[in-house]
Amino acid sequence: MPIQTVDLLFEATGWTVEDVAERSGLSPARVEAIAVGRWTPSPSERKRIAAAFGVPVEDISWGHTMDPRNVRYRRFGLKEDFRREREA
Repeated sequence: MPIQTVDLLFEATGWTVEDVAERSGLSPARVEAIAVGRWTPSPSERKRIAAAFGVPVEDISWGHTMDPRNVRYRRFGLKEDFRREREA
């Protein structure tokens, strides 16, 4: 099996955050943070998530995938131009 990210495993299985939280014993908030790349899981969390999906830990890419600068500074997806507001 090729290495996949947790979000791709969600797509492949069609499971919800709650499904994986129940199967792994982790909180839904933690599972969601791991799935979207906001949280890099500990070794024990990795084992629990992998077991929930039924795949080996080494078949999952666990890196931090969310660019925090995207959220704080670049503000992609917003129509407003914040630089103009500051200059005014």
